[in-house]
Amino acid sequence: MPTIHLIDASLYVFRAWHSMPAEFHDVDGAPVNAVYGYTRFLCDFLERARPTHAAVAFDESLTTSFRNDLFPAYKANRELPPAELVAQFDYCKRLTAAFGLSVLRHAHYEADDLIGSVAVRLRPQGFRAVIVSADKDFGQVLAADDEQWDFGRNERWDAAGVRQRLGVRPEQVADFLALTGDAVDNIPGVPGIGAKTAAALLGHFGSLEALLARLEEVPYLRLRGAAQAYARLKQYREQARLSRRLAAIAFDAPVPDAAEALRWAAPDFAELGTLLDRLRFGPLTRARCRALAP
Repeated sequence: MPTIHLIDASLYVFRAWHSMPAEFHDVDGAPVNAVYGYTRFLCDFLERARPTHAAVAFDESLTTSFRNDLFPAYKANRELPPAELVAQFDYCKRLTAAFGLSVLRHAHYEADDLIGSVAVRLRPQGFRAVIVSADKDFGQVLAADDEQWDFGRNERWDAAGVRQRLGVRPEQVADFLALTGDAVDNIPGVPGIGAKTAAALLGHFGSLEALLARLEEVPYLRLRGAAQAYARLKQYREQARLSRRLAAIAFDAPVPDAAEALRWAAPDFAELGTLLDRLRFGPLTRARCRALAP
């Protein structure tokens, strides 16, 4: 099957920001350590995967996502990137485009939504998706032929692997997160409902809505803490529904409809050269970057 590789770029930019020493600077003296680390990742990925079609999604909706309208506290626990990192994100986007890769970004949809929308949009055209990210939320996107690739650990899993990792099927991941919550994104979930209980409840009822519709059955389940789970679910049922809306990846984000628009194209060597000069990359990195082409 033809494959579309979909990269969760922000994850790798942040990892580089935290792991690369602060000794790299552009021609103006501004720090570019995250750009160096991200460029190394991107080169590694392109050399190993040799994709025919690929897109790289960046988060530009840290405070303007449609989820913030639903729940103002969504991701409010996260610090915004400092100005010097924001500038590095701009470099990373320009480098990605100069390499000939499609850049996805939107003020109201997160990178997860952009990636999920592309995967779903291209599926009827015969494409399988390989999502390059370690984020568990992407489990809800995976269909039978898709994969998720944690590039840093070089671990891959498919839809069956989602169940092994979370205890639920891909189509239940949003319901699972609605019950457990997600501290990283400040999604409240149902207090007192942990991963094992959530998986057991969904294994029995199938979905969050079925669980809430048959809530009176919960105390009679052979489930440790069933009575407490019932009380919690009864008290926080609307919070669970809200949490599901926050956790569910949107599949209607504005992304290209045609696979050809996401084909890895020839690099823009003029722009690439300008960026490599500004970033003061060394000769080995320059040669590596210039050698990358579909």
